[in-house]
Amino acid sequence: MANQEIERRRTFAIVAHPDAGKTSLTEKFLLFGGQIQVAGAVKSNKIKKTATSDWMDIEKQRGISVTTSVMEFDYKDYKVNILDTPGHQDFAEDTYRTLTAVDSVIIVVDGAKGVETQTRKLMEVCRMRNTPVIIFVNKMDREAKDPFDLMDELEEELVIQVRPLTWPIESGPRFKGVYNLYEHNLNLFQPSKQVVTEKVEVDIHTEELDNRIGRDLADRLRGELELIEGVYPDFDVDGYLKGEVAPVFFGSALNNFGVEELLNTFVEIAPSPRPVKAEERTVMPDEPKFTGFIFKITANIDPNHRSCIAFCKVCSGKFSRNVPYYHVRHDKTLRFSSPTQFMAQRKTTVDEAWAGDIIGLPDNGTFKIGDTLTEGEHLHFRGLPSFSPEMFKYIENADPMKQKQLAKGIDQLMDEGVAQLFVNQFNGRKIIGTVGQLQFEVIQYRLEHEYNARCRWEPVSLYKACWIESDDPAELDAFKKRKYQYMAKDREGRDVFLADSGYVLQMAQMDFKHIKFHFTSEF
Repeated sequence: MANQEIERRRTFAIVAHPDAGKTSLTEKFLLFGGQIQVAGAVKSNKIKKTATSDWMDIEKQRGISVTTSVMEFDYKDYKVNILDTPGHQDFAEDTYRTLTAVDSVIIVVDGAKGVETQTRKLMEVCRMRNTPVIIFVNKMDREAKDPFDLMDELEEELVIQVRPLTWPIESGPRFKGVYNLYEHNLNLFQPSKQVVTEKVEVDIHTEELDNRIGRDLADRLRGELELIEGVYPDFDVDGYLKGEVAPVFFGSALNNFGVEELLNTFVEIAPSPRPVKAEERTVMPDEPKFTGFIFKITANIDPNHRSCIAFCKVCSGKFSRNVPYYHVRHDKTLRFSSPTQFMAQRKTTVDEAWAGDIIGLPDNGTFKIGDTLTEGEHLHFRGLPSFSPEMFKYIENADPMKQKQLAKGIDQLMDEGVAQLFVNQFNGRKIIGTVGQLQFEVIQYRLEHEYNARCRWEPVSLYKACWIESDDPAELDAFKKRKYQYMAKDREGRDVFLADSGYVLQMAQMDFKHIKFHFTSEF
């Protein structure tokens, strides 16, 4: 039973550059999974009706996803868990963390723009972990680059071999559909957001193809397909599972075209939950005992209840409601009476979850990102780094009556990993470090709307924050004395050096040979 349950799980993230159409694709998947009945055109009416996966106010106003949301649905015999990640680069950190909780990834690429910077970075994270990747080239119903050029660009920019499994016939207003190389049939395109397009079994070497799409296009398609078979080796599922080959699909998520082929192939070839490395050992998904780790914490999913939810990825065994589990960092046992699973905003209480599932645990400050839960074993799952921030501001209280609310708000938002907090040891002021400008707006907005606290930002000119450690206590001491105005502590109480320029940092690294400077919090 357990093995069957684990085998049918498919847990993956959809990642893309903003505006490549990730939210539309997520929505169409939910449509096929029967979780939503009608596809709301997400973009046309941003404020009133938004895709089910963007639920924070600021996301609705901006039309962007800033936090990762989790959705699950059943499709055929499979249970699919999607993690929709923020495409906006100011929230890259959230996305990196999400990638630690999935077994495979679908990358959405805009057919006209090709590979963009954000996508390249995310691909690096997938490569580090050998995560299998499928690529969906979206927006073929608009003018797009030549598909062969796109294939070359994908190989070069993402540093991975590609293999088309569907092939487009023209693009833009002339877009006729795609030929499915995996199932050998033709899918003809009718621009409609509601109906699923007709599929035609055609032998591409007969006149039937000419009748369907016209002689010129038919000849061109035959030539291109021959070229593909000549250039690309046959699709090899093992290569895909090892993260060496990425299958490519073409379509238009908005018009629900090419999405079903993607989903059908995906559930068939994508990996079920994989082994997870802990510091102590490798944990196999089919072990009988439950283990899991927290990869994300969000405050206030439900505006009526000011509570946090910790997202836990089940790594092995089976999680059951009301059973005592061991919280490794706190060294104590906890029970969860109302664990939840998500359908975007609708969440339902679950009685059990299996390896590969993502569950929400109500959290009133017990969890930190990276915490491990087990049935008693001392395990530590690693691989949830905080990156060194690049933008810094002093955060000050704008309303003296609300000091407590501000402190609590900052605390909870930092637990979520929205940004990082450093306390300057010289003047005791709080400095917030982020990867992007937008995060400051989000923090200010959420402090005001969720915690009833007002903050104001003051400029501080810093270049980078780096964690420092040394085996030579005397040298460390000398360094701290010399740089005392630039020393801070992070929330764990670790030493952080706030360098005010690249030159200063370089000189410090040269002058203090025995000090290690780290640019992620994991070392």
